Amino acid sequence: MLPTGVRARHVRGVNGLTMHILEAGFEPPGRPCVLLLHGFPELAYSWRAVMPALADAGWYVVAPDQRGYGRTAGWDPDYDGDLDAYRMTNLVQDTLALVFALGRSNVLSVIGHDFGSPVAAWCALIRPDVFRSVVLMSAPFAGPPSLPFSPDGAPIDADDATGRYDIHHALAALARPRKHYQWYYSTRAANDDMHRCPQGVHDFLRAYFHHKSADWPDNRPHPLAAWAAEELAKLPTYYVMDHDATMAETVAPEMPAPAEIASCAWLPDEALRVYSEEYERNGFQGGLQWYRCNTSDQYQAELRLYSGRTIDVPACFVAGASDWGVYQLPGAFERMQREVCTQMRGCHLLEGAGPWVQQERPARVSELLIGFLGEQTSARRRE
Repeated sequence: MLPTGVRARHVRGVNGLTMHILEAGFEPPGRPCVLLLHGFPELAYSWRAVMPALADAGWYVVAPDQRGYGRTAGWDPDYDGDLDAYRMTNLVQDTLALVFALGRSNVLSVIGHDFGSPVAAWCALIRPDVFRSVVLMSAPFAGPPSLPFSPDGAPIDADDATGRYDIHHALAALARPRKHYQWYYSTRAANDDMHRCPQGVHDFLRAYFHHKSADWPDNRPHPLAAWAAEELAKLPTYYVMDHDATMAETVAPEMPAPAEIASCAWLPDEALRVYSEEYERNGFQGGLQWYRCNTSDQYQAELRLYSGRTIDVPACFVAGASDWGVYQLPGAFERMQREVCTQMRGCHLLEGAGPWVQQERPARVSELLIGFLGEQTSARRRE
């Protein structure tokens, strides 16, 4: 199922992992390296349609199955296992270790999609000497969480900057009781709800990918006024769920008809089978551990070490115009451009794409990435 010029192999000794990677442009040697980081529930395979174009344009392109995913080995799949391994700073360390294991001291760019986007952002923020530019896709980065004090020493609500506070009672108290998907994904039940769902993993993923994509006509995103229950309830149910529903139950009514599946050029059934076979084998808990760290006060507090730091390498943002993820955290998209990325070179919202933008619009994504990476390559040559 891999395009011509893309190969798979394993890289050992990557921060305790044996990491499964896809790579293209590996011949001739010495090309600038570009890393592609996938999101949930995806794999390195989600980059299959853009890797050949980037390789043809002159770069060595590497896409790993990240910790908790696919054919990468060495991660703990148990809900009660080592959650520390999935905290953001260790995911950055995974990426850094992969760079070194590939025999590199730096990469031209790290490109992250969905949950890979914050990993890429933190890579660029913590180690700009290694990750020389960054592209964030689908998930804006609002910056590190704030310290609980203002510059004059007065205490403030440290969660104001990121919109993280206890919204759950307010969502549950709505006339139509709701819950936030990230906190649902953090529950013990979430993995079995999807892995053992009545429709089976393959049909679950078909409905999930479809429901969030531009193929679902009701995905018409817009900015939200605030992190408040009444505003969050405007999000589709795959983000703000009915209170007593599982994710499998949430997406099941949106299962596309056989004719729609047959006509889905960006995710034909044989491509979806690559995902479903991996998730049938592994379950979803590896990816869900990321959400547990993201919703944990303990792990968010660790990131306050970087409060006030900005991303100072060249940056770009790409998302689908039908992607609610751009606005799911009110104000993040604007703050990323205004404050967090000091060398933002462009924000692009592509028509005809939802959150799976590099799969739904691969030609346009490739064009934008080639333009951005070309500028970075020229700048490096002038240094």
